[in-house]
Amino acid sequence: MDLSSLKPPKGVKKRKRVGRGPGSGHGKTSTRGSKGQKSRSGGGKHPRFEGGQTPLYRRVPKRGFRPLKRVEYQIVNLRDLNRFRPDTEVTPEVLHKEGLVSKKRLPVKILGEGDIKIPLKISAHFFSKSARRKLEAIKAEITDLS
Repeated sequence: MDLSSLKPPKGVKKRKRVGRGPGSGHGKTSTRGSKGQKSRSGGGKHPRFEGGQTPLYRRVPKRGFRPLKRVEYQIVNLRDLNRFRPDTEVTPEVLHKEGLVSKKRLPVKILGEGDIKIPLKISAHFFSKSARRKLEAIKAEITDLS
């Protein structure tokens, strides 16, 4: 065994060295052909190019609007308030400590999903009509923070 008998492992190809003179077989135009968009450096079409027809993103109409001053509420359902003891003062801070709302600074809205049996002192930014009706039926104290 000597150095002259060494061969690369099977499946390993030499990389094509282009633009290295006429003797390489890949000189002058470096296998790009002559002239045209594809022969230039940086030439070629972008991925969204559709052969000159109006591209899809311009054919499809614009849709929707996102208001800049959109208010996102943190929602708490009445059924979730059954965990508190009677006459407890429930505020957004208490709801945050209990894990019912995630962020302190967003407004809290109470919705009427489920039933509540415990009269509470509830403070929130907004109440749905059904929640307000159910809370008034059990004589709970309601305070609007908005």
